[in-house]
Amino acid sequence: MVEFLSYFCMIVGLVFWFWGTWPLLGSRSVLFKLHTLSVADILGSIAIVFGLLLKIPKELPLLLLALLSLAIWNTILGYVLAYCARRSINQ
Repeated sequence: MVEFLSYFCMIVGLVFWFWGTWPLLGSRSVLFKLHTLSVADILGSIAIVFGLLLKIPKELPLLLLALLSLAIWNTILGYVLAYCARRSINQ
């Protein structure tokens, strides 16, 4: 059962990755595309790392560090992009 759940999480992560890439082909603004891509990328990456955590639980500290790094890095990058976009719009 744990093996099935592990593979299910990894497949869900891959689906999120492809789902986030699909809007890049649309005609919306660049900021919308980046936001969609970053949200889907972080959700997909977290799902894949969680699936790996279920598969190899002895690597718990390393995988928790990976999850924490993903969450913090994506949040900071989102704020930096929003700040830069706001500055370019106001000028």
